[in-house]
Amino acid sequence: MNFIDVEMPKAGDTVVVGMSGGVDSTLVATLLKEKGCNVIGVTMALWKGDLPPLPNGQKLHSSCYGPDENEDIEQCEKFCKEHGIEYHVIDVKDEYHNQVLEYFKAEYRAGRTPNPCIRCNSLIKFGALLKGVENMGIHFDWFCTGHYAKIVHPETGLWGTDEKPAMIACATDITKDQAYFLYRIPSKTLEKVRFPLGFTEKKKVFEMAKERGLAAAERKESQDFIPPEFFNELFKDKPGVPGDIIDLDGHVLGHHKGIEHYTIGQRKGLGISSTRPLYVHSIDAKKNLVVLADNDDLLCSGLIADDFVWPAGVAPKEKFEGMVKIRLASRPVKCTIEPYTPLEGESFNGDAYKFTFAESQRAVAPGQSAVIYIDGVISGGGVINKSLQEK
Repeated sequence: MNFIDVEMPKAGDTVVVGMSGGVDSTLVATLLKEKGCNVIGVTMALWKGDLPPLPNGQKLHSSCYGPDENEDIEQCEKFCKEHGIEYHVIDVKDEYHNQVLEYFKAEYRAGRTPNPCIRCNSLIKFGALLKGVENMGIHFDWFCTGHYAKIVHPETGLWGTDEKPAMIACATDITKDQAYFLYRIPSKTLEKVRFPLGFTEKKKVFEMAKERGLAAAERKESQDFIPPEFFNELFKDKPGVPGDIIDLDGHVLGHHKGIEHYTIGQRKGLGISSTRPLYVHSIDAKKNLVVLADNDDLLCSGLIADDFVWPAGVAPKEKFEGMVKIRLASRPVKCTIEPYTPLEGESFNGDAYKFTFAESQRAVAPGQSAVIYIDGVISGGGVINKSLQEK
């Protein structure tokens, strides 16, 4: 399939830039200003201050969600004032709390492994934030961020239709590519979204920022969501329910303090003694069990996913071939994707699809996303509902 790169903002266009205080978004705003665009900077206000401080005076440095948010806002405000850029802070605290934090906790408590960044991108950064901008009466031609990805259009219609929607493609710098995180953003929203750094390598971004004397070039890069040491505080609203840790044969190996503290593939922090390495194989939320196994027992031949997002909402009706990523850090693997008919007793969120890997994949985790790529372009994706173990 052939794809065409979209046009980028030009002189005279009004461009809203989502800013975090980091080097990427700061450089994007600078480059657009240099191009002659009317740049408006916006930052999301997420932190409600409703969580207790970390033990022993720990701090959340440069995290996506944390009490140091005001420092990021001050940096953005200072930069925009120095460069003559209109700047606004958009309050999305309630939306973030309800759509991201509560989802994150609920998924872990259901024995699944959530991806809060994917949820945040589709519902907050490219959802509630833009709605907030529009509610302020700000009219804009484009919304730009510092993400490493591209927007393209297919030359021919998708799946035999006439639809040629905006789609997300991988960035030139594949080591920084963030397309996976963006797959749930609707095509209609993507029509006005642009990623100016999608064609640029990260090292070049730092070079350009330093050449322009941007203070953001010296700041540490932000982390995604919040670091693990804050998780205990996040889950304090509801105590975990202790249960058994067992092996595949049902033998009790130890006890856990709550299934929300475990994820598929985990090895460290299991709190059991063994003569060989053991890993979390599965989590049975109904029986409140954590199941451990040898590494080879984590290999999967495929998966079933549901809750799909397809470009322009056009879903394939027949079996097709593609590449799939089952987590951000995994490499894409060839697979066959086909509509899945639920068996008796199975239920799914919308239509389900079966993925059969060309080569086995380790630690397929329900709750994570299976994102489909064709020729380097995201052609759909869904949430992993169950893994298919090797026979």
